[in-house]
Amino acid sequence: MNHRRCGIFVTRLTTLALFLIVLVSSAGVTLAEELTIAAASDLSFAFKELAGEFEKSSGHHVKLSLGSSGNFYSQIQNGAPFDLYFSADIGYPRKLEEAGLTVPGSLYRYAIGRIVVWAGHGSRLDMTKGMEVLRESSIKKIAIANPKHAPYGRAAVSSMEHFNLYQQVKDRLVLGENISQAAQFVESGACEVGIIALSLALAPTMKAKGAYWEVPAETHPALEQGAVILKSSQRREAAQEFLEFIKGQTGQEIMKRYGFTIPA
Repeated sequence: MNHRRCGIFVTRLTTLALFLIVLVSSAGVTLAEELTIAAASDLSFAFKELAGEFEKSSGHHVKLSLGSSGNFYSQIQNGAPFDLYFSADIGYPRKLEEAGLTVPGSLYRYAIGRIVVWAGHGSRLDMTKGMEVLRESSIKKIAIANPKHAPYGRAAVSSMEHFNLYQQVKDRLVLGENISQAAQFVESGACEVGIIALSLALAPTMKAKGAYWEVPAETHPALEQGAVILKSSQRREAAQEFLEFIKGQTGQEIMKRYGFTIPA
């Protein structure tokens, strides 16, 4: 009798162990994937919201690295272990594609960005003057992203040249490592005004602190933004899921809410 009871106990224990293994394995399929995404800093607020929604719907975890598109491009060329790369300039992922460093067919033009002239509410600047406000002698520092490796910085310079302003204000420019740092310079008061991404101006923290004037799109090259899955990624299926999520209704709504134009 004791042997029989012992056998039943062992059988039940084995069944329970197998059930737990299956349960853990099933959970692993859902939760084990951690996507590492290199994203242009104009996506800072939009992607934090978007990543949260993706995590809830997919079970995957997203690790965001935010910075300048040019710097990420160099890092990826040198073997940086990212799964996805979201650039503010589609030219960078195209070059990676040409170099054979991306998953074939994964290049996606996900948005077109916009720039604005932004100043804090404490400023006496008349933002209705638009770009012409930069001529004000009271302005000592103007924040923009570094045009050497930040597409938004290049767009700012192009627009200032369009309005015949660049030569007059170039000595007053303060260059941020990326567009988020440029926004921080002006938000903190270190600079009186800045040319930043519309997506950052629409973020709750900045929207409450200042006012902006939207720079006409025709005054600078289009900020076509592109994404790509990197060939070195060990999580290609999850990376493709993230791309599909951005293309879906929830992803599109979030991007539009932060001022991005969605390409047809």
